[in-house]
Amino acid sequence: MTFNEQNTIEQYVISKLTGHIFATGADSVQPQYGKGIKWKYIPADELGRDEGEVIVEKILKDALICINPEIRDLPERADEVIYKLRAILLSVRDIGLVRANEEFTRWLQGDKTMPFGENNQHAPVRLIDFENLANNSFIATNQYRVTKGVTKIPDMVLLINGLPVVIGEFKTPVRPAISWLDGAVQIHDNYEKSIPELFVTNIFSFATEGRTFRYGSIRMPLEIWGPWRDESRNDKALGELFGFKEIEIAIESMFKPSVILDILEHFTIFATDKKNRRIKIISRYQQYEGANLIVKRVKEGIVKKGLIWHFQGSGKSLLMVFAAQKLRRAPELKSPTILIIVDRVDLDTQITATFNASDVPNIVATDSREELERLLRQDTRKIIITTIHKFAEANGTLNDRGNIIALVDEAHRTQEGDLGRKLRDALPNAFFF
Repeated sequence: MTFNEQNTIEQYVISKLTGHIFATGADSVQPQYGKGIKWKYIPADELGRDEGEVIVEKILKDALICINPEIRDLPERADEVIYKLRAILLSVRDIGLVRANEEFTRWLQGDKTMPFGENNQHAPVRLIDFENLANNSFIATNQYRVTKGVTKIPDMVLLINGLPVVIGEFKTPVRPAISWLDGAVQIHDNYEKSIPELFVTNIFSFATEGRTFRYGSIRMPLEIWGPWRDESRNDKALGELFGFKEIEIAIESMFKPSVILDILEHFTIFATDKKNRRIKIISRYQQYEGANLIVKRVKEGIVKKGLIWHFQGSGKSLLMVFAAQKLRRAPELKSPTILIIVDRVDLDTQITATFNASDVPNIVATDSREELERLLRQDTRKIIITTIHKFAEANGTLNDRGNIIALVDEAHRTQEGDLGRKLRDALPNAFFF
């Protein structure tokens, strides 16, 4: 028997993910990554899709009818939505992959509306049910043939409600000269350019040869594709990450439907870089875990502080963006105020630049102590960027609301002296991280 990527790592990953046993063609065991919603394996040629189409429209239509009451009342409205989505797919070669993906991501996140309400009022259209995951279809498939002038066959595709959201490329684990990078190059330099339609709906892509796992967003330079760790695992030694352990960690943590949807909803942003180009950014594992720990602690409301230690280059600014974004969207927090506090007099910091470049809504930067006091006394519910020094002359309480969350940069330089005391006096019931 000749070993290759298809009969080794590809089948291993799909079996771990879905419980499908390729030797018998049966779903005879449970997926091995824990409880909850699972992926179902369906061979690509059984999806009912023409290879000239990148989405499975029958599955998408069923999901639209299931999730949206306005469409359930008039099922033909699903065809109107699909027509709009097809237009985005068709536009990708004219407007570019990042712009098309950004537009489709807004649909995926539930930010788009159509005149389906009473008296033709606009109502939100949901392609995915983020609240009740059981209302969605989660399918894993392989050898997903796509023909758009040329024919390409990605090794693995994960589809949510008929939309290909994760693309994976495998390389053989038995040839030392082959690495994950060969698969990533195939995605980045080949598939994304020759069949960009497949990536309009993409959340992230990944590549592995079994030893190393790396993932990235569309058009992300390959040198910054990252690993995915799970800090809750108690691996005895780094040596346990060799073999298939690294891809196993990704399957058991990152590939959970709930985690992929969390990344889509809260840990995906589009930004403008220094060359005025649109880029897509998704979180690294430490940003994902750090932001979610902050959100968890705020929701629990028991311990109202926390410390996150960073090394240089670990993505502190983006962690703050992701945490602020998720906190602002949490309905149970009732429109909280997020304070981003830096310790420099000049607000032109990397953190401020990251927030401004990321198009996060409802951001205001304070130009003076008086403006900061006014915003807090008037109970402004936004993301406020300020410096710790603007609290130096604060007299007493500025706002005693409990859903104010302060994210303090360079805390070791400011929080043990008078500035830290003034800050806490001004916001006595706030959370401090």
